Amino acid sequence: MKLGIKLSFFSAIAALIGAIVVLIFAITQGPPSLMTEQNTVYYGKNGEIIGEDRGAEERYWIDIEDMPEAIKEATLAIEDRRFYEHFGFDLKRIAAAALTDLRQMRMAEGASTITQQYARNLYLSHDKTWTRKIHEALYAIRLEIFYNKDEILEGYLNTIYYGHGAYGIEAASRHYFNKNAGDLTLTEAAMLAGVPKGPSYYSPLTNEENAETRQQQILAEMERNGYISSSEKREAVEASLVYSTTQESDNKDTAPYFQDQVVEEAAELLGVDRESVETGGYHIQTTLVEEHQQILEDKAKRNIPDDDEIQVAAAVMNSHTGAITALIGGKNYEESPFNRATQAKRAIGSTIKPFLYYAALAEGYSPVTMIESKQTEFDIEGSPEPYEPSNFNDQYAEKPVTMAQALAVSDNIYAVSTHLDIGPEKLVDTLQTFGIEEDLKPRASLALGYSSISLYDMMSAYGKMIKGSESLEGHTISKITDRHDNVLYEYQPVYNNDDSIDPERAFTVTHMMTGMFDSSLDAEYASVTGSPIKGKLTRMYGGKSGTTDTDSWMIGFSPQYSSGVWVGYDKGGHSLEGFNDHRYAKAIWADTMEAVHESLPTAAFIPPPGVKGVYIDPETGALSGPNCPQERLVYMEKSVIPEEVCGGDESKDLEDEFKNDPWFKDVVDWFF
Repeated sequence: MKLGIKLSFFSAIAALIGAIVVLIFAITQGPPSLMTEQNTVYYGKNGEIIGEDRGAEERYWIDIEDMPEAIKEATLAIEDRRFYEHFGFDLKRIAAAALTDLRQMRMAEGASTITQQYARNLYLSHDKTWTRKIHEALYAIRLEIFYNKDEILEGYLNTIYYGHGAYGIEAASRHYFNKNAGDLTLTEAAMLAGVPKGPSYYSPLTNEENAETRQQQILAEMERNGYISSSEKREAVEASLVYSTTQESDNKDTAPYFQDQVVEEAAELLGVDRESVETGGYHIQTTLVEEHQQILEDKAKRNIPDDDEIQVAAAVMNSHTGAITALIGGKNYEESPFNRATQAKRAIGSTIKPFLYYAALAEGYSPVTMIESKQTEFDIEGSPEPYEPSNFNDQYAEKPVTMAQALAVSDNIYAVSTHLDIGPEKLVDTLQTFGIEEDLKPRASLALGYSSISLYDMMSAYGKMIKGSESLEGHTISKITDRHDNVLYEYQPVYNNDDSIDPERAFTVTHMMTGMFDSSLDAEYASVTGSPIKGKLTRMYGGKSGTTDTDSWMIGFSPQYSSGVWVGYDKGGHSLEGFNDHRYAKAIWADTMEAVHESLPTAAFIPPPGVKGVYIDPETGALSGPNCPQERLVYMEKSVIPEEVCGGDESKDLEDEFKNDPWFKDVVDWFF
């Protein structure tokens, strides 16, 4: 018993000494500034500033005497009702929050006071570390030591983020209601007091239902704490709100959709929310190439008339690194900031087929595997009705075709036959290997892309195929530093020893995708899908287009850059109409790629050592001979190279045929 008393006594003494040390340290540090620079700056690849979120110089600092009582009382009621009673830390609230968390076995309730929240903003770091928490606590103590409560509340209300680039109550009042903060009504004040908890979630301009629910909660708390009467609460709830129609821009003149994606990626990388990125004082080095961005925007605008309701999303990516150099998520950011490149998930159509054929190569298929193209009913286990896909315009070869030709003309029968033969699960697994995280079902229709994936994710997946490695990831950020130039993040490709993407199969498919522009693969029943834009192209590209009733896609690449374009309508189920709707994606892609590559030297993919380039007869899949009317270069493993030669010629010994090839032959072959 006596030992326990002694331990308690010494613990109390230790705690007292610790408190004294903390107080002495806080006092010696002096008063922290009540104002802080919080601009987050975004830089393009060339180091030029492309955007800047608003900081202190764009705020309006007003005295607490000029603030309406309603905004002060509403803020105190919902954020910190014992603000004038505690010394920066509400011990009762902390204990209650801890008890709630224990009951629910999760972090269900926070306990930060206004002083702590203000300290967090002043410290300018939102990383979830003990160092940050200690600094935040010390800032809170220093605020309470050197400033009175009104000064702390004044600073808090002048610096807290209210969304849409508005920092502080004066800026928020002007932005939302086009009036000075001193003129706010109780209804307006209660609405604004609810926004800082989650500016994206509680802004009445973006989510009015959530905002009104929180406003009513605040009014109820104000009544419960004696700030307003029940009649005042009722009048405030019933009063209507009129929002400003002259909203200020979000300060994103350069690549606004790209900048939005940068903020999303930064939030994920730093483990904070979007608002913390925008107000965190970071310096973010992005991958944007302004010339590419201007090209992409110009080509989209030139090809799609302004009065056409159809929408567009597109991106340009470095084929070596995965760096996104340009991105648009719609025709007009001011009219619709919804980012269709990253947020919209649309049916991808035949752009899925390269991944199907990659999976098939692992199951014994090759670029010259023959499957009959004819109208077919596929019996599906567990389904009472057969699955009956069709080719474009219901045209069929009525004979076997090669994989290389089927991909070039986008034969649906070949794709479904292959898909069902190897097992639909194989395609699902392959897409996951290439970074597609959607919950895709192993159905027959998956082979034709009747599943929804974002353009951004498809670009990244194609990039992995082009590079032949999982190490490539689509990204918009190269480095993040804080205001003191401390590096918080720097992009590095991730190389795994057990990289599950086979570079030989990936290269085989990558080269097969050049077939969409090769007229030697034209069939009697269908032309290669790149025919409409082939005349625009001055160098070799690979790619795949895709079309559903509602979506048009084109994703293509060179060894230097890749580009993807989606075109469709926002309205659910709105079908593509007429010739123009179907041509926009390919036209934008071709114009963009040609402009991006205009000043670049010609480049080539170098085949991995496990594959060999051979010329085949596109019609029969046999090796090309002197009597073949057409020939097409394909790459495949030596073990699956056909022995027969078209036109009745005798087959040569393959080793003899290849042993005298110069080392650069396969590289040169890429261009012809």
